[in-house]
Amino acid sequence: MTTAPDPSAHHSSDELAAMWRGQAKWWHLGSYALITTALAIVLIGPPGPHGRLPTVLLLLGIALAYTVFGRRGLQREGTRFVVAYQVCAWVCLLTIILLDPGFESWLLFFGLFPQIWASFEQRPALIATGLALAAIFLVVVAPADDPAAEVPGALISVLVSFVLSAALGMFIHRIIGEAEQRAIVIDELRSTRAELAAVERAQGIEDERSRLSREIHDTLAQGFTSVIALSRAATSALDREDVATTRERLAMIEATAVDNLAEARIIVAELTPGHLQTRTLVEALDRLADTMTRETGIHVSSCVTGQPAPLGANAEVVVLRGAQEALSNVRRHSGARVAEVALRYEPTRVALEVSDDGSGFDPTTVHRGFGLDGLRSRATELGGDVTVVPGQPRGTRLVMELPR
Repeated sequence: MTTAPDPSAHHSSDELAAMWRGQAKWWHLGSYALITTALAIVLIGPPGPHGRLPTVLLLLGIALAYTVFGRRGLQREGTRFVVAYQVCAWVCLLTIILLDPGFESWLLFFGLFPQIWASFEQRPALIATGLALAAIFLVVVAPADDPAAEVPGALISVLVSFVLSAALGMFIHRIIGEAEQRAIVIDELRSTRAELAAVERAQGIEDERSRLSREIHDTLAQGFTSVIALSRAATSALDREDVATTRERLAMIEATAVDNLAEARIIVAELTPGHLQTRTLVEALDRLADTMTRETGIHVSSCVTGQPAPLGANAEVVVLRGAQEALSNVRRHSGARVAEVALRYEPTRVALEVSDDGSGFDPTTVHRGFGLDGLRSRATELGGDVTVVPGQPRGTRLVMELPR
């Protein structure tokens, strides 16, 4: 079962919005700086036809409109604030142009036109820009003594201003749109990565459960099987009043229980199998063969061909588990008298072969148990394979091959 991505996690779109809110203070500072500069020019420069006071009051009206409506409009709190500010600001500016034609009105254009594009979407911004420039054209041409003479220059100025403003505004909108699209893509990638991580965690948990199941089957379950078989043998010897054999079987039970306890501790600690803790793989296979011979009476021999070399902890564990599983099946199912564990070191691979002279099996009806399936799974994880075939002339032969 996968877990959904954490909804409380940060999103790139949220980060982009937070960045825009952080930049808003610079818009506010720039707007007030322009208005302050315009006020300074009015107060320092020569008065207009109607004196300085009307122009100063109208500039203060723009500042008040920005404080009440413009700040909230730029922070995307509502379209009504944007419209209210733009109407108030442009009415004040157009009135200033009418009352004081010599006023440096172009200075405020650097604030008002960018604010249009920062506040509106692209199409409304184009319309607002066109309306503002049309109004400027009217207030410049209409009061003139010879309006017809003013039309060409004013028209060219308005058209150039519209083209430049629209080009810059659309360029900014495109950059913002790409940033928003990139933020959405990043959010989708983060969500996908979180989902993949959840799937990988679930798969890891499942793999670990499977690994522990195989460990328990290959160690503890086989040890308990030995304890049961030895306990029955001890009971049978006790019924025959064979005290020596009974004591021998009880000693084997104790030794098997000690080994099982050690294996259990190792599984908990996620270490390598107990047989490999203080000995090589070859020594571990020799000890396994000797233990099998003592516990069951089946003569088990081990041999090695080739030059022994370290295979890595995982591969050596798999080889040892393969030998344990094969000998466990020999003990329980084969009825064999002799078995052999052969380990072959070759240049590109290592092969484990466990054979016996038991009753064998019918390949068409043999039941595949958990142990054999788990062994195949272990070998496959390392790029190897396990095959079980009838022995010649009888018995069973298990072969495990792993790459070196």
